[in-house]
Amino acid sequence: MAKKGNRVQVILECTEHKLSGMPGTSRYITTKNRKNTPERLEIKKFNSVLRKVTVHKEIK
Repeated sequence: MAKKGNRVQVILECTEHKLSGMPGTSRYITTKNRKNTPERLEIKKFNSVLRKVTVHKEIK
């Protein structure tokens, strides 16, 4: 049976990688509490292709 609650799984995608035009994508999967953070997440994470820390935003 599935768990019930406010915690949902979200995908974070790099913003700089999309603008750079390089092949591939940098994505992370994490969870967030929908009740505490209703807006989209924005976290700094490491992009292995660009080899630096970049801003990753939540996508649908």
